[in-house]
Amino acid sequence: MILQALAGYYARRQADPDPARRLPRYGFAIKAVPVVVEIDGHGGLVQLHDTREVRDKKRLAREFLLPAPVKKTSGIASNLLWDTAEYAFGQGEKGAAFAARIEQLAALAPQDEGLRACLRFLRALPLASLQAHPLWPQVIADKLVVTYQLHGDTELIAQRPQVVDAVVRAADRDSSETGQCLVTGEAAPIARLHDAIKGVWGAQTSGANIVSFNLDAFRSYGKAQGRNAPVGEAAAFAYTTALNHLLARDSRNRLQVGDSSTVIWAAEPNELEAAIVDIFGEPPKDDPDRNLEAARKLLAAIETGRAGAAEGVTPFYVLGLAPNASRISVRFWIAAPLRALAPRIARWLSDIAVVHGDFGPPQLSLFRLLLSIALQGKADNIPPNLGGDIVRAVLSGENAPLPALLLNAAVERTRAERDLPHPRAAVIKAALNRAIRFRNLSSPHPEPEFTVSLDPDRTDPAYRLGRLFAALEKIQEEAQPGINATIRDRYYGAASSTPVTVFTTLLRLKNHHLGKLAPPRRTYFGKLVGQIADDLHDFPQQLTLPDQGRFALGYYHQRQSFFTKNTDSPTKE
Repeated sequence: MILQALAGYYARRQADPDPARRLPRYGFAIKAVPVVVEIDGHGGLVQLHDTREVRDKKRLAREFLLPAPVKKTSGIASNLLWDTAEYAFGQGEKGAAFAARIEQLAALAPQDEGLRACLRFLRALPLASLQAHPLWPQVIADKLVVTYQLHGDTELIAQRPQVVDAVVRAADRDSSETGQCLVTGEAAPIARLHDAIKGVWGAQTSGANIVSFNLDAFRSYGKAQGRNAPVGEAAAFAYTTALNHLLARDSRNRLQVGDSSTVIWAAEPNELEAAIVDIFGEPPKDDPDRNLEAARKLLAAIETGRAGAAEGVTPFYVLGLAPNASRISVRFWIAAPLRALAPRIARWLSDIAVVHGDFGPPQLSLFRLLLSIALQGKADNIPPNLGGDIVRAVLSGENAPLPALLLNAAVERTRAERDLPHPRAAVIKAALNRAIRFRNLSSPHPEPEFTVSLDPDRTDPAYRLGRLFAALEKIQEEAQPGINATIRDRYYGAASSTPVTVFTTLLRLKNHHLGKLAPPRRTYFGKLVGQIADDLHDFPQQLTLPDQGRFALGYYHQRQSFFTKNTDSPTKE
């Protein structure tokens, strides 16, 4: 299913009416080439062209459509019509391998003048002219990649029509075995080795494989390498090209969360394809509201009915990949139509929505949520599997619970830092609400979910205790303006885990602090404390982890309510 969906994406991009958006055709790849060798029809050197330009303070080479690269090993393996100088200008075995591949291609396109000119150049190899060129020392020292162009042409020799057709025909001839392709279901030349997948965070920089069998323990009936999972040459090229494109650094389909490199795409062009990625992803600095706009676009599609109409049947695919030595592990795979996926994402946006001040981003990315629970707020301290597990839970269903580690980390960070910022409060609310929904599926007495802001009618003891603690802290702050450390700094950890040990002391302190307030504020806070503590008959000896999350959310909601306009609250005097 995964390879078929990737091959389908390749076919979709190949059918794009915009040539610039099409992926390379079978047998070709996009490669950056710093040097183009211009030759004449007789094989003489005309010029060496440096294609590099300064972009984003980096000197980058121009990209060209060239025959797909071969797998480089410890032996000699030459690319076709392009390679480093030691192959393209070599006089030993590497140079012979480079020329031999072009001769094989020329046999399939004997009338092409570009191939004949290239072979004449390699046979004569005008080293004196090459060495006299000012670019030559850098070509040799930096082992720059070069390719060839015929004088008078606007395209490379590798892009001439007869050469392109010959490359496609030669690609099918590379396989010595024919069988039934698992992707297309048709008889086709079977690929022995599949192209490497690059762009998976943490995997080998040279690339890794999804399909590969190279040890006895992995083989069935003695079939090694790609023969154990027969995929046609063309289908293997299609799925690897599509996946490498989706995983590219600048891809709008890619989402990096922890060690999970996640790609999201649709079977047909759809504007929500990139929007879903943007909702979870961290917006770029030059477009800080990208994820907010993406969320609005998704919600608008649901509200207008587009996500549930004809457009809603469009299949969407989510593939999570993680490194595993020289291979790539499939962390998760989700295939669902838009009409099923959109409400799940909308529910996630509702889960993480929590009242906050005017500061900070209005829409929280998954990275910001994870950063709020990491030790010292550093990305390196985010649990590696957590991000991928969250994405899988969110996209699997509206009632799927989040990983238990998420709530645990959020509660522990709050106790350790004695602080509850907006992103961490959103994490706690989302984790609690999704756990409540999951339990409600089989509970005869459904529990209400937590709201965005303060819920004064909620009777959970832990939530009420959190509200009470926030009220007692506010009383102390107004009684002692400018105080360096409040009861939160001294008592939050104990209050949120073993309330019975501290709340009696805190309530005695409250009476002392109330005596310092003006009568209107004293009356207001007295009533507030009474309302909150009305149903609290006994202080629990210990709160469970979920109840510590409820305590934290109650504290956060009550604190936020003090900073919102309330006509029932008298002003300070």
